[in-house]
Amino acid sequence: QVQLTESGGGSVQAGGSLRLSCTRVEQTFTTSAMAWFRQRPGQEREFVAAISWSGETIEYADSVKGRFTISRDRSKDTIILQMNNMLPEDTAVYYCAHGLVVTNMDFAYKAWGQGTQVTVSS
Repeated sequence: QVQLTESGGGSVQAGGSLRLSCTRVEQTFTTSAMAWFRQRPGQEREFVAAISWSGETIEYADSVKGRFTISRDRSKDTIILQMNNMLPEDTAVYYCAHGLVVTNMDFAYKAWGQGTQVTVSS
């Protein structure tokens, strides 16, 4: 059973930066992947970025490439989403997710965090 705890988020002006963290707690170690998704107001949840727990495989949505960086701190069982040069359209609730493989398909992720609000003002 994987539990995910998110932190970070908040409000920032366009061009600014925010950092999200997600810590996983699981009873049994498994090879896995973790990802960030987001849900903008009135829209469906969309993929942002994903990373394998080894760190060897990383994927980004086209909309965040060059601005967001996903990384992991294995000593803390934590993944980080560093968001730079943020845009008003990045405003969303951001969710951390855990699955077995790196993919942009949300149905492949079986454990989800509670979500954290990110607001970017123009």
